[in-house]
Amino acid sequence: MKELDEVIGRVRGWRRGWTERTKLQRIDLYTRLTLCALPWVFLVTWGLLPLGKAFGQGPLPVSLAAAFLAVNAAQCVLSNRNVDPAFAHYRGMGPFPLRRLRLPAVLLAVLTGLLVALAAVGGVEDAGLSLLVLDLPLAFVTPYVLLVPVRTYLLRCAACAVAVVALLAAVGVPGRTLFGSAVSLLVGTVLVLVSTRPSAWSLSVMWQAEEARDMQARLAVAEERLRFGRDMHDVLGRNLAVIALKSELAVELAQRGNATAVDQMVEVQRIARASQQEVRDVVRGYREADLPTELLGAKGVLEAAGITCTVEGAEGPAGIGAPPAVQAALGWVVREAATNVLRHGDPRMCVIRLRTVAGSVVLEVENDGVAEDDRVVGNGGPGAAPAGEGGSGLAGLRERLAALGGSLEAGAAGDSLFRVTATVPLTAPRNRSDALHDRSDAAARDGRSASSDER
Repeated sequence: MKELDEVIGRVRGWRRGWTERTKLQRIDLYTRLTLCALPWVFLVTWGLLPLGKAFGQGPLPVSLAAAFLAVNAAQCVLSNRNVDPAFAHYRGMGPFPLRRLRLPAVLLAVLTGLLVALAAVGGVEDAGLSLLVLDLPLAFVTPYVLLVPVRTYLLRCAACAVAVVALLAAVGVPGRTLFGSAVSLLVGTVLVLVSTRPSAWSLSVMWQAEEARDMQARLAVAEERLRFGRDMHDVLGRNLAVIALKSELAVELAQRGNATAVDQMVEVQRIARASQQEVRDVVRGYREADLPTELLGAKGVLEAAGITCTVEGAEGPAGIGAPPAVQAALGWVVREAATNVLRHGDPRMCVIRLRTVAGSVVLEVENDGVAEDDRVVGNGGPGAAPAGEGGSGLAGLRERLAALGGSLEAGAAGDSLFRVTATVPLTAPRNRSDALHDRSDAAARDGRSASSDER
């Protein structure tokens, strides 16, 4: 039972590792595994079946056939090891060490010699010889086709084909079989070319697009920081300059014993309070989320990721008819929920619903990409440990909604659905930032009163 549990745990770990990958990472991994499996598929089919005649003859053909299989298997192992560096070289991420091709080139020459020896001792039939010739270069050229230009690859493969055909002709292989072997070599090399190069090119283009999207996101963040910095400079720059000048003037007047210094300090205090309120307004506008904008953005992002997204009730009283504070809170829920849909599971559809129930706005974000772990743990659903408590996503949303008298629930809804439900009363007049600012102002007033009492 212990061994069985270990195997099940290992399988679940592999499945979890697969589901945690992005779609592009899955495509990349699938392509690489396919190219690694291709030489082995040819080894156990075209590289093994034609050798059946050799195993029924004397010890020499049997030895040659066994050696051919062993060297071919070693060539496949080296080919698998060279696939990843070849991809990195093709994408320009790093040069391919040419020393990694020395041993595969030697093994290719050994394979060619063993094949010619088998043909010389009659250890393979004429039809089987063409299949063996087809399998001969596949393991070597699978990574090699990514390392050189197409023209160079074709010329070198043609030269190799001429050499193999010449060696076979030297041991007395009939002309008809020679022609079939030459065609097989050309078909094999072209097959690798049209299957490997386009796959690598497609992956390269997709990774470049992914990097471009990441760069665009970083530029958007940088632009937003610049905008926020300009707003803060516009708000504080002039006021701080005035405060500095009036403070200097108050010092000069106080040193001269002029009573108007008090008026100047009162003006400084008024400007400072006004600046504090202006900064508060800038930060509040910067931090609040707009519900219609977030709905539109979530729909666009999910559909761009290949997920069918439907938004219901956005134009009704639960959407644009809700108070601004409610819209801002729900906008944050939409943003976080859409992010979670993209990060977790592999959904095909997502539905965002807005409706009014008993004087409250109810927002539901439902998708069909629930993972196995979500069904087992509950992922924050009712009666389970809240999801996201260890992070700042859902926990932060619960705090934001609680300030408005609302609530948030998240968890599996059935076998394949995951649902996030946010409920906010329509009568909530203020948002969380207002309450925090009021509490901070009250604390500041209490502190000033205490200071005055001490004096």
